[in-house]
Amino acid sequence: MQPQESGVHYSRWEDSSRDEVSMAATSGTEEASCCDRTSRKLCTGKLGVAVKVLGGVALFWVVFILGYVTGYYVHKCK
Repeated sequence: MQPQESGVHYSRWEDSSRDEVSMAATSGTEEASCCDRTSRKLCTGKLGVAVKVLGGVALFWVVFILGYVTGYYVHKCK
């Protein structure tokens, strides 16, 4: 019978006085949260590239419109 895999690994160096403990989430025991899945889907791959391009275009237009309106009121003739 083999021991079950754990997300915690403990190792002690022979010549060192420090112990090393590392915790890693295993994909089989824990499910990713909804936010993690959504961000992974929207930020990677072809869909991630499309989202970033659309976000950049939207940001450009927001800054352009704000600059236009601000310039209009600053340089408005009296």
